[in-house]
Amino acid sequence: MIGFGGDYTPEQWDPETWAEDDALMRRAHVTNVTVGVFSWATLEPEPGRYDFGWLDATLDRLHRNGVGVTLATPTASPPPWFTLAHPDAMPVTADGVRLTHGSRDTYCAAAPAYRAAALRVTSELAARYGSHPVVTRWHIHNEFGSLCWCSHSAEAFRRWLRCRYDLASLNEAWCTAFWSQRYSSWEQILPPRATQYLHNPGQLLDFKRFWSDELLAAYTEQRDSIRGYSGAPITTNFMLPSWQNLDLWRWSREVDVVSVDHYLSSVDGLEGHADIAFAADRARSFNGGRPWVLMEQAASTARVDGVLAHRAPGRIVLDSLAYVARGADDVLFFQWRASRGGAEMYHSALVPHAGADSRIYAEAVELGETLERIGSVAGAMVSADVAILYDADSWWALETRSLPSDHLVYLDQVRAAHRALWQAGVTTDFAPVDGDLSRYRLVVAPLVYVMSEGAAETLRSYVRGGGHLLVTFFSGIVDSSHRVYLGGYPGALRDILGVRVEEFHPLPPGGTVSLDDGSAGTSWSERLRVEGASVIASYAGGWPAITRHSYGAGTAWYVSTQLWSASFLADVLRSAGVEPVVAALPAGVDAVRRGAHLFVFNHLDEPVKIPAAGTDLLTGRVASGAFAVPPGGAAIIREAKRPPALPPTAACSRSGQSPTGDR
Repeated sequence: MIGFGGDYTPEQWDPETWAEDDALMRRAHVTNVTVGVFSWATLEPEPGRYDFGWLDATLDRLHRNGVGVTLATPTASPPPWFTLAHPDAMPVTADGVRLTHGSRDTYCAAAPAYRAAALRVTSELAARYGSHPVVTRWHIHNEFGSLCWCSHSAEAFRRWLRCRYDLASLNEAWCTAFWSQRYSSWEQILPPRATQYLHNPGQLLDFKRFWSDELLAAYTEQRDSIRGYSGAPITTNFMLPSWQNLDLWRWSREVDVVSVDHYLSSVDGLEGHADIAFAADRARSFNGGRPWVLMEQAASTARVDGVLAHRAPGRIVLDSLAYVARGADDVLFFQWRASRGGAEMYHSALVPHAGADSRIYAEAVELGETLERIGSVAGAMVSADVAILYDADSWWALETRSLPSDHLVYLDQVRAAHRALWQAGVTTDFAPVDGDLSRYRLVVAPLVYVMSEGAAETLRSYVRGGGHLLVTFFSGIVDSSHRVYLGGYPGALRDILGVRVEEFHPLPPGGTVSLDDGSAGTSWSERLRVEGASVIASYAGGWPAITRHSYGAGTAWYVSTQLWSASFLADVLRSAGVEPVVAALPAGVDAVRRGAHLFVFNHLDEPVKIPAAGTDLLTGRVASGAFAVPPGGAAIIREAKRPPALPPTAACSRSGQSPTGDR
């Protein structure tokens, strides 16, 4: 079964609306709702006094109606009484401004009073509802990621540093001999607050790592409290694609299932599906390839240039299926019913302000029915022959001022690599820089600026063992302390790539550089020379631009400018033995295989035929060789099993048999 539902806020409504919700959820085939995300003030109206009556009634009512509950802890929104009692727990910005109550996420997660209050309300919830049969999953907090620069943060940062360094090694790692920054006592070390000019790059990187770990500690405190009362899976929702205050590889090891929130920023169908593929492939990879949870998406809208815009009719279903195609086993929304007031009263919902007599709710009903029909997809895996390296350290380090270019955005470069592979029809995983890469035919490393010695050795072993590696510019430049590798760039990867870069030549916004193969690069160029590599393409001035190097049993390519030429990528994929999911699809048609199911999305204005054998779960039509996918539509082919190739004599003796069952 594919789960369907969304955030449900009964505390905002009256009993008459609850009764209507019951009927509308049944009609829409809702299977799971998230309850309690922002309900702390309702659950604990005064310190230590709890009101569970409304929640008791809600859970019992949902259980009677056959709707499971993801029960959330409300700790992302402390109530006003907490603010008044603990003003020191309010967050402080890098500029030294202490924020006041009035929004969500207004707390310092390093403040002892906040952590104690959050753990207390979580424990009360777990003790009361840990064995309730309606609770199918626990949802801790909401979109962890808020940072603080207060005195509590400073103390916690120093504790974190002392677990990793002594003062001598910290000074060495941060290169504090520069600008007279050498520390002689721990008390001298502060968070990187607003200062006169440039911050210390090593300190900035460690502060981001510290906050990821501090927030993870806040998560695990609540998780471990719940586990004392409940065996249901526990998760928290990661915010994709661009809010990057967490090391999501490390966090993913601490949740029972990865769940993500993903909101589109475009109403264009093709652009939206590229973005969905990017987010979904990341979510699946964070979960180790296993099915994952789409905890939040918008029902119909996207925010485009500050304007609320609606996606075309039918997109609620089509976009949701795109997440399922790439591994989602739950398709949930924020939220079930649109709020009458509050900061997000114009956030889209499955039941909009117009009510059930609306296009959006009708599409919600259609989606619920569709997800029931394709229930056989649940639990199936998506396989990929290509991985893109994804690295929180490189993202954080590239946000440092005073790098060679102020215009390099890590997410943009990773997205560009994924988009090129998506356009080539190739399903892609993401992988950590120090992870096991052995199952991939090709690994792409876009802008992996930070490269530890261990990560570099991982790539050496991968290529030496026969892997294919594609590295883009400004990768392997600094070590894990944000110190430059000496002797020529890219210091950590020079031997694998067979090149030595002497100078960076970043390009201004809109600037291009010509290559002798007729292509043009953007963003970046370099003065490099080969040290064993072959030159694939050169800059107009004669310097190598794209190279290929044999290393052990494998091959490594280096691209020293921003360039995702379709012909070059096709050569790399062919060399690595990577095939598209469905060969020769026209641009605008997306295909991905999940277990025994082939998903195809046609974004064109005309039908497209695909080779397929099986049954389309959406229409019941049988495919036998060629199958027409309608314009702007989709197909989910449950593929028939094909028998393995047999020797001629055996094939003759069994020629009367026909394949049956699933792959």
